[in-house]
Amino acid sequence: MSYKTIEKTTEKLTKEDFASDQMVKWCPGCGNHSILAAVENVFPQIGYKKENFCVISGIGCSSRFPYYMNTYGFHSIHGRANPIATGVRLVNRGLSVWVATGDGDSLAIGGNHFIHVIRRNIDINIMLFNNKIYGLTKGQYSPTTPMGQITKSSPQGTIEHPFTVGELVLGAQGTFFARVIDNNPKHISEVMLEAAKHDGTSVVEMLQNCVIFNDGAHKMITDKETRDDMQLYLKQGEPMIFGKEKNKGIILTPQGLQVATIGENGITEKDILVHDMYARNRGLHLMLAKMKPPYFPIALGVIRSVEAETYDQLLENQINEGKANGKIKCVDDLLNSGDTWEIK
Repeated sequence: MSYKTIEKTTEKLTKEDFASDQMVKWCPGCGNHSILAAVENVFPQIGYKKENFCVISGIGCSSRFPYYMNTYGFHSIHGRANPIATGVRLVNRGLSVWVATGDGDSLAIGGNHFIHVIRRNIDINIMLFNNKIYGLTKGQYSPTTPMGQITKSSPQGTIEHPFTVGELVLGAQGTFFARVIDNNPKHISEVMLEAAKHDGTSVVEMLQNCVIFNDGAHKMITDKETRDDMQLYLKQGEPMIFGKEKNKGIILTPQGLQVATIGENGITEKDILVHDMYARNRGLHLMLAKMKPPYFPIALGVIRSVEAETYDQLLENQINEGKANGKIKCVDDLLNSGDTWEIK
């Protein structure tokens, strides 16, 4: 059951209604441009009044997002977009709150806030741009940079184990996790629409290329020669089939997930796993979120979407119960609720 209380519009809105008059200052070729275009496309489809959208960001290249959307917005401080978005959502449940953040902003300095907003299941939408580098500060390694990569801050190669965003989200009891690639704006819009419908915290990891400081971070997934075998587009109720010839699929064995070729070793389409993003048990969703090249394709689309009580609704229920059953109805009642003295 949806608890959303955001007012719908009868006005037909378009992409242009959400386009800002500000000059977009991302580098030419940056993946952020296509993500911006996709979000501008999807906001009219969501159907809320224009003034009921709010975009909040932290610090980083992705965090310029509020400037480029013609909505209410707040460019906050490093790592703090999620708690600010929490406050905005809880005091005004008539707003559709969107967070634009990066792998450094939310997984490093903002890591604590990130896991707890997910755990609380507050009804906000988090767009996490993952270019596996600190782009704004000129190329230091981030929490998602692959181990061993040489960067400005790891000249001999980073010796830190990177986060897998989906694993972190599901470990924090996430109710919605999806993944998209910056060069497929149509798919981004489709996924963002699903995120908007979800009651609770939605996290969409956006694999985004930084052409200046980490160009080709997702090359094995996006390169024309390899992408068909490295991308698995998940669709609810459909088998997990991929590949240039559409003859590969994901099967479940006692050892875990495996890639199988249909027609070999007795494998038929009936053996291929069918995607169920609504499954309560997160085990298979976790395995899908952790798949990565070169041994597996990367799972794209909505990996997990389950219903759970939201912090927003539970808090509102508590407030209403307190109003109905409490003895204190106003400030005068509060001031006179204990021992009082008259000062002359």
